[in-house]
Amino acid sequence: MQLDDLYRRVIMDHYKNPRNRGHFEDNGVTIDLHNPTCGDRISLQLKVEDGVVKESRFTGEGCSISMSSASMMTEAVKGKTLEEAQAMAEQFSCLMKGEPVEFEYEDLEALSGVNKFPARIKCATLAWNALRKGVEQSK
Repeated sequence: MQLDDLYRRVIMDHYKNPRNRGHFEDNGVTIDLHNPTCGDRISLQLKVEDGVVKESRFTGEGCSISMSSASMMTEAVKGKTLEEAQAMAEQFSCLMKGEPVEFEYEDLEALSGVNKFPARIKCATLAWNALRKGVEQSK
C-alpha cells in the first residue's frame, strides 16, 4: 500500500467515523466558524480546566477534509495545555505550507498532502482556526 492510499484511508475513516462529534450539555467555550468559499461549517466546544483542554467536541457539516481535520484536531488536543494546543495549531499551519512537521497524534500527518490543493487548505484549517479562537477565549 502506498503512503497516499494510507493517508486517504485515515482521512476517510475520520470522515465516516468522526471522533468527538457532538456537543456538551454543560458549559464550555463554543466557537462557530464558516468557510463561505465552500460552505463548510464547524461549531467547536472546548472544556478547559486549570489551563488544560479536558474535552473537545465538534458539530458541523462540510467536505471530508474539513470534517476529518476537526475529528483529528479534537483527538490531538485532549490533555494538552492551552499553550500546547496553540503551538499545535501553529504546527498545523506549517504543515499546510508544506513544511515538514511531526505530530504526537500521527493521524494528522494524513493531511500533509492537502497543501498540494490550495483551495482545500481552508477546509483543513477551519477547525484549527476555531481552536485558536477557543484558546484565546479560554485564557
